[in-house]
Amino acid sequence: MRLKDKVAIITGSARGIGQATALKFAAEGAKVVVCDLEHTAVDEVVAQIVAAHGQAIGFTMNVTDKASIAAMVKGVMAKYGRIDVLVNNAGIVDDAMLRKMSDAQFERVIDINLKGTYNCARAVVDIMIAQNAGVILNASSVVGLHGNFGQTNYAASKFGVIGMAKTWARELGRKGIRANAVCPGFVETTILKSIPAKVMQAMVDRVPLGRLARPEEIANTYAFLASDEASYINGAVIEVSGGATV
Repeated sequence: MRLKDKVAIITGSARGIGQATALKFAAEGAKVVVCDLEHTAVDEVVAQIVAAHGQAIGFTMNVTDKASIAAMVKGVMAKYGRIDVLVNNAGIVDDAMLRKMSDAQFERVIDINLKGTYNCARAVVDIMIAQNAGVILNASSVVGLHGNFGQTNYAASKFGVIGMAKTWARELGRKGIRANAVCPGFVETTILKSIPAKVMQAMVDRVPLGRLARPEEIANTYAFLASDEASYINGAVIEVSGGATV
């Protein structure tokens, strides 16, 4: 078990890539902290992990609400006494072309995807420094590398979290803390259900491997980067896209 007894906080982990990451980390022996907006959904993921003989606790948390983040961190420290891994997975999309994008759309995506990542990292960094150990993993996207039509806000946020990871790698490496970013491409999650079949096929056609990623494949990347097997990977940007560019 590559993550045995590591305490791992995963934001946005009630569904999609976050849920797959929570289940993977638990299977690898981590003590998983499931965090998301919906209490019932959080409880369901915790129950899944426990049913599979893993260890998990859950918190209803909003990455834009520093008080709820602080309460989560306090609860984790009271339960486990340490925090080894933070996966900044929580994020949203709210697309529009630049000339049609509202300030509210732009600010909401930046607040959750970019500032939310900052909020969570800021809440755990002193704990990791005191431990002289820790891993911070930021969820970026191929859109953060290449941009995408109608995603000014999303591209800005996902480019920004890459910059954060690289900065934290420089600042915190000598403190025993590694920071990296993961850039998924097109992934089979419920968010794609509303996309017309023709558009979906076009997405698949742009991937040299001929299919979309499974959430578990992104989770596997996070698990490796969180483990001691990745002990010399710091400040990296890992694209997990099947070779696709947007």
